[in-house]
Amino acid sequence: MKKVYYLKTCSTCNRILKELNLPSDYILQDIKTEEITVKQLEEMKKLAGSYEVLFSKRSNLYKEMDLKNQELTERDYKHYILEHYTFLSRPVIICDDAIFIGNSRNVVEAAKKKINN
Repeated sequence: MKKVYYLKTCSTCNRILKELNLPSDYILQDIKTEEITVKQLEEMKKLAGSYEVLFSKRSNLYKEMDLKNQELTERDYKHYILEHYTFLSRPVIICDDAIFIGNSRNVVEAAKKKINN
C-alpha cells in the first residue's frame, strides 16, 4: 500500500508532501474531509506497533480535554483518534510495509529514502 494520511489545511503537511514529490501511485487522504475508518487505523497500528505512537499529544484538544493528566490506554488512544482527526499525528506515510509518522526531519528523511528506492 502506498498512502498518505494528511490534513490539506496544514502548511507543514503540504510542505512535506511537496518535499517528498510522491509518485502518482500514492493515494492521498485528507483526514478532515475523509474520516479515518476503524480498518485503516487498525492497519496503521499493525505497522506502527501501537495506537499511542499514532496519537498526537500536540493537538489543541489534547490540552483542552486535559488528557495529559489522565492515564490513557491503547483503547483510549484508538477511541480519540477515531473521534477527532486532530488526534492523529500527521502526516502518516505508508510505503508498502513501512510507516512514517509525524513531521520530524528524521521521519521525513527516512520516508524520502524509502519512497525513492
